[in-house]
Amino acid sequence: MTRLGTGRTAERTGREQGERPAPEWPRIILRIVGSGLLIATAAIHLDLYVTGYRTIPTIGWLFLMQVIVAFVLGLAVLAIPSRLVIPSRLAAAAGAGFALSTLGGYLLTVAFGLFGFKEVRTGAGIAAGILEVLAFVALAALALYPAPASAAADSTAPAPVRLLTRIPPDIAKAGGLAVGALAVAAFVLFGVALAGANSPAPATTTTTVLRTTTVGGTTVLTNSKGFTLYSFAPDTPTASKCYGSCAVLWPPVTGTAAAGSGLPGRVATITRNGGGEQLTYNGHPLYTYAGDSAPGQANGNNLNLNGGLWLVVPAAR
Repeated sequence: MTRLGTGRTAERTGREQGERPAPEWPRIILRIVGSGLLIATAAIHLDLYVTGYRTIPTIGWLFLMQVIVAFVLGLAVLAIPSRLVIPSRLAAAAGAGFALSTLGGYLLTVAFGLFGFKEVRTGAGIAAGILEVLAFVALAALALYPAPASAAADSTAPAPVRLLTRIPPDIAKAGGLAVGALAVAAFVLFGVALAGANSPAPATTTTTVLRTTTVGGTTVLTNSKGFTLYSFAPDTPTASKCYGSCAVLWPPVTGTAAAGSGLPGRVATITRNGGGEQLTYNGHPLYTYAGDSAPGQANGNNLNLNGGLWLVVPAAR
């Protein structure tokens, strides 16, 4: 009996030592960092939504939904206490999955386009993508982190509940390896997509044909595909003020004009920053609008975005 009791005591002591609770401070750091990164991505998307993406069909609503969900998940990760093990794990896992899916949507839009809109490489997009990968890593690590010492799994609870309360070390280790592999893959795909993406207003030497059409009873200028052309109030006859994310929403009409177009106004070109010729009409640099999904639309008319007013360009002035 003495030997049996001693053996059981040693076994119990060894098991307790093997299950020594993890320190609390890494969990606190992961909660703050993961929540902050998720909210930061929401702030970037909110800025893009307010400054122009809200006017793009379908894409605008997707941006708004991304902002709302990211803010809610970020606050949930921060607000749910660690002692509520299962809700805090689920919030962290949901945040990690959402960050990864948002990055996937961005890469899809950059590589192939989505709902008729194709992203280009911008500083805001790159920053958001990097933050999304980091948010995924931090939140996934938080979801896998050992439960507080005060949390005990109910032996009568269903197996999934017990698993979420006390994740076995081997499963946590396998999950950590999977998170690392996904993070590396996400960074690689992110780099490949950005390398193959265009920057706004790339240089070109193609010839652009300008045409006219009637929109709302006014004869306006269009490109060769019939898409309405716009002017930007802050521009000057010799310089465009639309670059970066602005040029994503309002792609400059680049190239040289076809001779003998028969238009009543004066067609010329200016040189954009970084090279490339942009067409002007009667001293106004010309742009199309990402929110116009078909010829004959003028969804960008009278919009005050990206620091100024946008107007359709009448064929005659």
